[in-house]
Amino acid sequence: MAMGKAPGSGEDEGGDGVFAEINITPLTDIFLVLLIIFMVTSTVIVQQGPGGGAQAGLKVNLPSGAATDVKARTSDLSVAILSDGRLVLSGNVVSADELKAAFAKAQAQNPQTMVIVQADEGVPHGKVVEVMESAKAAGLAQLAIGVRDPGH
Repeated sequence: MAMGKAPGSGEDEGGDGVFAEINITPLTDIFLVLLIIFMVTSTVIVQQGPGGGAQAGLKVNLPSGAATDVKARTSDLSVAILSDGRLVLSGNVVSADELKAAFAKAQAQNPQTMVIVQADEGVPHGKVVEVMESAKAAGLAQLAIGVRDPGH
């Protein structure tokens, strides 16, 4: 470097200026600190959940594989959903509107009526949910899913 030239003035023999190489170490440190902060806060948010307490974020209590027997009462309704989506109530094929009317009538007679939904394996999940939502909308809160005995 020659005398009288300011360092970094761009007049060096190599032609490299002051900013020829950027040090990214501080930038990397900042990103790592931010990553750690986001990781810690996201786990706290998931544990607390949107409602906090018992409604904790992603905690799901999955049912075990063993089904318990439910004693069906004479007042309970058994709804079968066939593989083609048809609804069967008490041995009769019914429409969705007729099923809703039957739910409303059953709720008026006995609010403790249980709805047992027996769906074919090929029935889409959404169809089962529709039947359960219809029962709940009519005021029938006791719902059960009918399954076959694994031993048979």
